Amino acid sequence: MSLSVTRRTRLSTAWLIVLVPIVLLLIAAPWWAGRADLRLMGEIALYMSLAVLWNLLAGYAGLVSVGQQAYVGFGGYLFFALTMLAGLHPYAALPLVVLAGFVISAPVAVLIFRLRGAYFAIGTWVVAEVFRLSFAQMASLGGGSGTSLSPDIVRSLAEGRDAREAVAWWLALGAGMLVIGTVVWLLRSRQGVALTAIRDNELAARSLGIDIWRTKFTVYVVVSGLTALIGALIFLQKLRISPDAAFSANDWTAFVIFIVVIGGIGTLEGPILGTLVFFALRETLADLGTLYLIALGVVAIVIMLFAPRGLWGFLRDRWGLELFPLSRRVSGLAKKEA
Repeated sequence: MSLSVTRRTRLSTAWLIVLVPIVLLLIAAPWWAGRADLRLMGEIALYMSLAVLWNLLAGYAGLVSVGQQAYVGFGGYLFFALTMLAGLHPYAALPLVVLAGFVISAPVAVLIFRLRGAYFAIGTWVVAEVFRLSFAQMASLGGGSGTSLSPDIVRSLAEGRDAREAVAWWLALGAGMLVIGTVVWLLRSRQGVALTAIRDNELAARSLGIDIWRTKFTVYVVVSGLTALIGALIFLQKLRISPDAAFSANDWTAFVIFIVVIGGIGTLEGPILGTLVFFALRETLADLGTLYLIALGVVAIVIMLFAPRGLWGFLRDRWGLELFPLSRRVSGLAKKEA
């Protein structure tokens, strides 16, 4: 009997082959899509990134945060500060935002990791409120009313409005690819094995010698830095920032949790599918006004009742589907002697 451990399946191999022309088509979007389409696709890419990151945090590390808007707003405000006050070019400011997200999240993690369960979730929300109130006091960034990027900074991105829309889309697409690539790399590493064990049974993972605190700390810091980058790109696209918009729990946490829950928590494909479903519902039902939010709630309840592990979780449990080669499988059959 010859056995081997592999990650790839026929479906994942086919998906990776199909993914190449899809990415090339998306890169060429400025030549075939209008401005409104580019803005919508950019928003989809950024929300998908937030959902994938929150899923890594909650679905794998078990850190259910309701305060990730803290790093969205932090990234947006720091980007505006670096470009408007420090005079940095927007392209130079973006990597500094990521590094600052890593740095600021480390002491926050040390503080809130003392909390467990619902207290941890409330603690993350409190941190987000502290961030919001702090930035609202900064008169140089508009205080409570916020501020806008200057025309000179906007023009430094590219010449012409069409070119700037294209740059904003490429940055959003690149950020989405960076987030997915980072999560795939992390889940395929030794840290990924630890995360999978923690996701399945934290007590058993601890008994096997996995350093739970260090693993969760690493995930929290990585997710926070990348979330700060997404926040910077969100408000680069909007060209304006204010405390209420930057630290909105509804926009940057509630909708993201909805996306992950309906798509499938604890899977990489789930947040991607959930993002597409969310935007399909939004574009279809947005004209209903407040009924739109009620409709989202009804959809979430129905999915949780009939597919508790989300849409992709249902598909994976039923047919064993996996687009990204993450899970290990034992291949090889025992051959009976004639």
